[in-house]
Amino acid sequence: MHPILVEIGPVTIRYYGLMYVIAIAVGFWLLTREVRRKEIALSSESLLDLVLWTIPVAILFARLYYVAFQWDYYGRHLIEIVKIWQGGLAIHGGVLGGILAVYLFSRYKKVNFWALTDAMVPSLILGQAIGRVGNLMNGDAYGVPTTLPWGIRFPADSPAGMAYPGMATHPSMIYEMILNLAAFAYLWAIRKKGYKDGFSTAMYFILYAVIRSIVTLTRGDDLYLGPIRAPHIASAIMILVFGLFVWRGKLYQRSNLAR
Repeated sequence: MHPILVEIGPVTIRYYGLMYVIAIAVGFWLLTREVRRKEIALSSESLLDLVLWTIPVAILFARLYYVAFQWDYYGRHLIEIVKIWQGGLAIHGGVLGGILAVYLFSRYKKVNFWALTDAMVPSLILGQAIGRVGNLMNGDAYGVPTTLPWGIRFPADSPAGMAYPGMATHPSMIYEMILNLAAFAYLWAIRKKGYKDGFSTAMYFILYAVIRSIVTLTRGDDLYLGPIRAPHIASAIMILVFGLFVWRGKLYQRSNLAR
């Protein structure tokens, strides 16, 4: 495996970037379908504006979240902060930034925030699954060493290869990709069941929190807050907050007409 897909003179196309482009394109197509089906008053041009608002903010927050937990290193290597193509984007930070951008956009466009996020979350979890292919080729989001037959030995110059030279590691990015695809299948299946606005969004957060909590047990590059893995803390908060949101709002009741 090699992180570079093609290199022509000074132009380099990396799998990491390609997977982001594919994820955004597929996600935008699905989002457009869902917004039309749910009759949300947003044109295709407005949805493109939404993407242009959300993606940069999500990437910025994902990077800042990661850098904040690795400040001992980045404080001494400031130029490395901008090198996102080498990995180092924390999904929890990206989700926080994305949610903020979507909220501001929904207020500006005067549309229902929860209806809009319900339309977005199937695309989001599918995009995350596609993005893990980029992690695989890049050798980041890797696992701890394993003797299991499906362990992967990454190139010596990859993040995984440098962390565990010559050792096979859990393909944690593949585990998460598979679980993300399962979550996408669920969210896609329930979208016409007539649940209250916000239910699909809450289930996205709960499902992803569970997925990340499981996968992080095999991760070799997790962020830590003291002795505790940061994804476990963030996931616990997400499950608590959105579990209460579903329960207090009785979002599990099917009251809307299926649409």
